[in-house]
Amino acid sequence: MKKRIVLTALALGLLLAAALALFAAAEARWPAAPGKSVKKDGKLQVDVANISEGYFQAALRSKSSKRMKLRVEKSGETLTYDLNGSADYEVFPLQLGNGTYKITLYENVSGKKYSPAGSLSIKVSMKDTEACFYYPNQMVNYTKKTDAVAEAEKLCKGKKKDQDKYDLVCNYMKKNFVYDYMKAFNVTTGMLPDIEEAWKKHMGICQDLSAIMCCMLRTQGLPARLMIGNADKTYHAWVVVNFGGKEHFFDPTAAVNGISKVKKYTLERYY
Repeated sequence: MKKRIVLTALALGLLLAAALALFAAAEARWPAAPGKSVKKDGKLQVDVANISEGYFQAALRSKSSKRMKLRVEKSGETLTYDLNGSADYEVFPLQLGNGTYKITLYENVSGKKYSPAGSLSIKVSMKDTEACFYYPNQMVNYTKKTDAVAEAEKLCKGKKKDQDKYDLVCNYMKKNFVYDYMKAFNVTTGMLPDIEEAWKKHMGICQDLSAIMCCMLRTQGLPARLMIGNADKTYHAWVVVNFGGKEHFFDPTAAVNGISKVKKYTLERYY
């Protein structure tokens, strides 16, 4: 009898642990406060405390009025970002997988000319190379106070299956957003997706709509990628989500009739 009771208790414990693990996996993930483990060189500082979780945080060591670029390189692939001059940390994904990354800061010296202002290398080892697609970053920028986060929680409340959450978010985008043609005519170089602005108007260009969708899915435990490339010959953004052992494609701009039927999507980079 005692043995049976012990086994029953053990079985219940395992079921509880599994349920807790499932619940934890579905929780929104947030970048840790920077400053715990910082590497510095020149005008650049990089927090590396959470690289195993798929992201790093970077900032200037002091404020600057000059334009700054951050170049991230790994295995022949290069990603370039703008870095703010306020010396506030920004989150950047380690979407190129495990290995050694070189992070270089460039400072604008005149016209289109930039000069190196700091460089660091970090060795990345992640158990889950999809980890970065659960967190906000510079391109998919949101906080706990972002309205899209609250709406996603309300929309998917009680839903356990990834497919159900994905379908709900896709349908929400179709029904509640329109394409911002006026903004599309005024796009400038280096313009980032603006989740807050697009949410208030329920209107945005391709990168805004894709960033909102990524925000809603990520906070519901789905690793959503913001994809950048070409839709036929048009520069474009769309979403790919990995769950159930396969990738799921969704173009929110096409879903709201903001772009004509696309024959071919060509990927350039993703965040």
